[in-house]
Amino acid sequence: MTEPTSTGRAGTTRGPRVPRPSVRRTPGRAVAAVLGDLRAVDGALYAAVAATPTPTLDRALRRLSHAADHSKVSLGIAAALSLSGARARRAALVGAGAVAVASATTNLLGKRLVHRARPDRESARVTVDRYVPMPASASFPSGHTAAAVAFATAVGVVLPAAAVPLGALASAVGYSRVHTGVHYPGDVAAGAVVGIASAAAALAAAAAAPVSGVRSVYAPDTAPPAPVAPR
Repeated sequence: MTEPTSTGRAGTTRGPRVPRPSVRRTPGRAVAAVLGDLRAVDGALYAAVAATPTPTLDRALRRLSHAADHSKVSLGIAAALSLSGARARRAALVGAGAVAVASATTNLLGKRLVHRARPDRESARVTVDRYVPMPASASFPSGHTAAAVAFATAVGVVLPAAAVPLGALASAVGYSRVHTGVHYPGDVAAGAVVGIASAAAALAAAAAAPVSGVRSVYAPDTAPPAPVAPR
């Protein structure tokens, strides 16, 4: 028995229709497609920042990015807080601990797992007035952002009055890394997530400190009143 054939408009005979194989989208391909889209958005945002002229901000953001090297800004604030009251000293201690956790997580784990190359500033035409030294380490995640966000979050929990100014400073540090061309926006976003997680870890450790005889970071500055002896 022969396969059915069809006749075209010009009277020619076509062969049997061959079914097309269905292409299944595996989870791996789906993840790769999503990552590709995210990289495209990341690159577009980076290019947009590079193409936006901001001569009045270039110098200030370049200096801020320099000052955030090795968490000098955060540790300097911690040193100033340590000269204040007991609660401020506890905030400085937990903030420094959060910076240590964030730095270790980004440099010993994140950058070694994700070997993302640094952005190409020349191709993106980042103006040289914004330039800071290009780090030799991997781009993902941003260690400067992770440390700044970790410090701001941890100190802000212990000293709520410091949350807004330190949060604004951490945001400026993160943006400065994109503005100077050494990080993609996605690197900064990932660094912020690492910073929040690092602060949570440092706060949890500080809350457990009274078990070892160390006063909790959440304890008030003044000692509680002594119990009244029964008459």
